[in-house]
Amino acid sequence: MKFFVNDKEQYLNGENSLENLISKTISDTKGIAVAVNNSVVPKNNWEKFQLKESDKIIIIKATQGG
Repeated sequence: MKFFVNDKEQYLNGENSLENLISKTISDTKGIAVAVNNSVVPKNNWEKFQLKESDKIIIIKATQGG
């Protein structure tokens, strides 16, 4: 299946859960927020959230600074 993660085309074989995609994309999931098609998906829903062909996923990582 093809998805767009932060406007970059990516492919995923196997399980199409959001959690599976994130684990293959990011090693440290602390401090990140995820939206699929402009809707935020809470972290506790990642495992059961099923992606569809051509979904647009935005992953944002919080950073410290000041």
